[in-house]
Amino acid sequence: MTTVRQRRAGKGTEAAEDQPSEEKNVKPDGKILSDHTGGKLWNILSISVGGIVALSLGLLTSVYVATLHENDLWFSNIKEVEREISFRTECGLYYSYYKQMIQAASIQQGLHGLVYDNKTESVRTINILERMNVYQEVLLSILYRILPIQQYLEPVYFYIYTLFGLQAVYVIALYVTSWLLSGTWLSGLLAACWYITNRTDTTRVEFTIPLRENWALPFFAVQIAAITYLLRTHLQPVQERLTLTAVFIATFLFSLTWQFNQFMMLIQALALFILDCFDMLPTAKVTWLYIIQISALLLVCVLQFFNSMILGSLLISFNASVLIARTIQKNLKKGGLLNRLGKLILHVLLVLCLTLLINKFIKRSLNLESDEHIFKFLKAKFGFGATRDFDANLYLCEEAFGLLPLNTFSRLSDTLLFYVYVFVLFLMTVAAVIVAFQNLSGSNQVQFMEKMEECTITLKPDAAYNLIHTVLFGCLALSTMRMKYLWTSHMCVFASFGLCSTEVWKLILKCIHLYTSQRTHVIKYSIPIITLLYISYKFWPGIMDELSELREFYDPDTVELMNWIKSSTPNTAVFAGSMQLLAGVKLCTGRTLTNHPHYEDKNLRERTKQIYQIYAKRSPEDVYRILRSFGTDYVILEDSICYERRHSRGCRLRDLLDIANGHIMDGLGENEPDLKPSLYPRFCEEIKKNLPSYTIHFTRVFQNKTFHVYKLAKHK
Repeated sequence: MTTVRQRRAGKGTEAAEDQPSEEKNVKPDGKILSDHTGGKLWNILSISVGGIVALSLGLLTSVYVATLHENDLWFSNIKEVEREISFRTECGLYYSYYKQMIQAASIQQGLHGLVYDNKTESVRTINILERMNVYQEVLLSILYRILPIQQYLEPVYFYIYTLFGLQAVYVIALYVTSWLLSGTWLSGLLAACWYITNRTDTTRVEFTIPLRENWALPFFAVQIAAITYLLRTHLQPVQERLTLTAVFIATFLFSLTWQFNQFMMLIQALALFILDCFDMLPTAKVTWLYIIQISALLLVCVLQFFNSMILGSLLISFNASVLIARTIQKNLKKGGLLNRLGKLILHVLLVLCLTLLINKFIKRSLNLESDEHIFKFLKAKFGFGATRDFDANLYLCEEAFGLLPLNTFSRLSDTLLFYVYVFVLFLMTVAAVIVAFQNLSGSNQVQFMEKMEECTITLKPDAAYNLIHTVLFGCLALSTMRMKYLWTSHMCVFASFGLCSTEVWKLILKCIHLYTSQRTHVIKYSIPIITLLYISYKFWPGIMDELSELREFYDPDTVELMNWIKSSTPNTAVFAGSMQLLAGVKLCTGRTLTNHPHYEDKNLRERTKQIYQIYAKRSPEDVYRILRSFGTDYVILEDSICYERRHSRGCRLRDLLDIANGHIMDGLGENEPDLKPSLYPRFCEEIKKNLPSYTIHFTRVFQNKTFHVYKLAKHK
């Protein structure tokens, strides 16, 4: 009897997947040859049309986000200082290194300035290439210098157009992943349309251009597409080697461009581990993926001058533990249900223990503390005890690190994305549980398929991987809003795949006893087309209105501050203030900073906490001593922080400092019993009264409605 597994169809095309293959003993006659030739031509035409649609959608997305950015800021018309101020917080810091490389006398001198940097952190020389993921800025600056484009394109436009161009790569990768899963490029079209119409929840590139995730996520999407192709059955050895190479390159670029790469890949490794345990992926391919993750991360580690945060990553410890545990437990996938469950539990415990031991050993040996603030944050976030740790509370009080707001689901439901996603997720999860149970029980797979054909979809390793991927990254997004962009983009892929999948509709129709091959194909194409028409009808007018809405950048107080710093302070002056503002000071003026927003360093975190005493209840002598210990010449005080109202009591920056210092918070409300009143008033308020105890150390040299700049006296 001919089974589904014997079908032969072109990869990634819209070839009919549920038609049985021809018997081997049937001799091809003229009609069969004609059909075969016609099928090949149709496949080529389908791939060509699908490829053109993918490229068109990618380019249109790039133009769309670039137009939104221009319309929102009038970027082409504002001054250079205003353009630079528009790169807020850490975005400005990253862009400043691109600007620094462009302005250097030579490429060699620019690189030397990054490796031996003494302007990012005062009284300290640091290696920017080790501490931060800025190789992309280095590469872009070198390209800008050597390409003959200086006369036609300003450096800032070369930079932002590159990021907007990566959005094309992102959308094409999502499109291809959905196409590979479903077998029809119509699925890719639907995924891309959902990505664009849900732009608020799928990307923020148009207003946070230099952010690391905007560099990294397109490469992550390419990696997922490559893994999806790798996990297909019956790949030729050459195809497999080329795909593994593509996975490695995408993984390496993803790791190189984002400091949080190790945490994202750890979740990916967990997905592979779960599927491998339930025998739903080929073990050999999973092993290669583990090795690729470790290799890519170690290569990045070398390029970042053996960055300690990478060496002590949980990903390296976990992947090594899995490979070791596999060697110890060789007969993991043999035996009956209870036998395998027992082995599986032991395997999980062994991997967990080995991971913790290896990670602890590496961190102890190398004295690594770069990522301790992340684990403190996670411990407090998930209720493992309250904390007064300043760094952990700084994250906990930020909305971006809170739970995913419920209105996100409302917006995703408007485009039907969330409804379709939940529907497909439910069907596939149920089927995957059944197949996992069957795999563990050791029953004959073919017999099982004869009894439960509706589970066919979960037996495809690529679909199984994308199912666990979306579940795990969904959990991450629900717990931490900032990470939602990793989930919502894949949600578009997963929902469109389910809506265009032959297997999903076959399952549904068989459940209600209405299955025929023709009916399945009609539904498989008609439902997605109707969905696309609905999306176009409902959201096209809104997109046109959005593109016609014109606004302009306006921040006169910050512009005035930056112009004053450039014109009235020496080039060697050292500035203290908030992390967010100082990133802009470095970009716009080139002055030396005491602290900055790239928080992945213990010494910097301690330094920032000390600098922030300008907003705490401390004596002028204490504040002066702290600031001078970091070589500070000027300190910038912001009314928006000193009198903050954005956060509720207990989450304002001044409250976090009071708690960390053991002082009672301002305003009505409860305080913990061991907090005491401070002996001194709040520094940022009291300094404005020009009392002698303050003026002896601080002289106001600039003031506007938002900022107050004080010059520190240089006592002997």
